[in-house]
Amino acid sequence: MKKLKLILQIAKNGAIGEKVKITLRELSRELEVSPQTVLRWLDELEKEGYITRTVEGKKTCIELTDKALMYLEELYEQLSNVLYQGVIIGEVISGLGEGAYYVRQYAPLIREYLGFEPYPGTLNIKIIFPKTIFDALCNVKPILIPGFVKNGRTFGDVRAYKVKINGIEGAIVIPSRTIHPPRIAEVIAPIYLRRELNLKDGSRIKLKVIR
Repeated sequence: MKKLKLILQIAKNGAIGEKVKITLRELSRELEVSPQTVLRWLDELEKEGYITRTVEGKKTCIELTDKALMYLEELYEQLSNVLYQGVIIGEVISGLGEGAYYVRQYAPLIREYLGFEPYPGTLNIKIIFPKTIFDALCNVKPILIPGFVKNGRTFGDVRAYKVKINGIEGAIVIPSRTIHPPRIAEVIAPIYLRRELNLKDGSRIKLKVIR
């Protein structure tokens, strides 16, 4: 843990591909440990081949080695595999009341592209994990529901991502001109999810993205 903590702090200070000058006191303040502890950690990192360093006066010139960068990259890949498995955790919130209208307009296309008759309404979910809806869906190819014109009004394209909610198949829908922030997901399904799953505002819910 101390190795990772120090390597990350050195990386934050810009020691990737170039040397940075920093004092032990500055590092100790950033890491909330003593300068003596920082010096010991640096000695260990240098011996293990994670950093190169030279001393110039009161400052230490440090650069992460290829070994350190590979270590961080492998750690990132492992964390991504563990955390970003298409799972979304969120809380149910109330929407603006416009979901039913728009679902009715798109219903024929939803049947065609997603294969189910949608309940006329959406379940709005405030994303808790991951950070935004886009983080959860970045590696998933959307189903594009094309826009259309009806009674002189233009309805834009909608990106749909199939999900399962407690075993119930549905989809997250993202209109091309959405007014929702990236932490809000709109979910459609063939049934009234609030009633079927006994949900209310504040209820915790888990979605599983179908890849």
